Amino acid sequence: MGGGGADDDGELRRPCPASAADDVTLVLVGKVGSGKSATANSILGFNAFPSEYSYSSVTETCQMRSTTLSFGDAAAPRAVHVIDTPGLFDMNITTEDARKEIAKCLDMSRDGIHAMLMVFSAATRFTPEDADTVKSIKMFFGDKIVDHMILVFTYGDQVRERTWRKMLTDKNARYLQDIVRLCGDRVLLFDNRSSDELQQIKQLAELFVAVDSVIAHNGGKPFTNQMFSEIQVVKF
Repeated sequence: MGGGGADDDGELRRPCPASAADDVTLVLVGKVGSGKSATANSILGFNAFPSEYSYSSVTETCQMRSTTLSFGDAAAPRAVHVIDTPGLFDMNITTEDARKEIAKCLDMSRDGIHAMLMVFSAATRFTPEDADTVKSIKMFFGDKIVDHMILVFTYGDQVRERTWRKMLTDKNARYLQDIVRLCGDRVLLFDNRSSDELQQIKQLAELFVAVDSVIAHNGGKPFTNQMFSEIQVVKF
């Protein structure tokens, strides 16, 4: 995708749409072992969150770290807040407890969350349990959260993009196609192990194109604690 580049100090440089928010808050959600924390670190550009392959969640509570990215020569630096959350379907924690912990991300974000990144591994088959991660979050946060979702598939170092694209359109991958449609076809492939700076910049630029698209789609309004509270009132 064109328009990306880096200046002398390594900051990301690309045109910034008029609809883009000055400060952006991103929340990452996914199953244990999906590469969620590694993706959060890739966005930040440094190892802020512990990341290792494990059958139990390495991240036990919501944690937020921030960085500043420059978007375009004429644009002011943009603060990016990244919130990592406990893994869903952890054998040591119930899904309900994990969702309640994830909900705390709304207390951590001053203005609300602009995009929720649903993280999956591209190296394994997409299963009904994977689809349930999206449905579980949708059920807990309400239908409007889907308008803020972006699907991010990790392990791009193991799966070529052409192969991954074929996986997305495989007629046998009904669960996956349903989720892609539900999230407005906002889907990306990430390689968190790449040491190629141009590759890192390219995938980060593609991510923020998707983030800015979500922001524009929602009229610049983030998903807020008030919106979540209203859903809870209706449910209970």
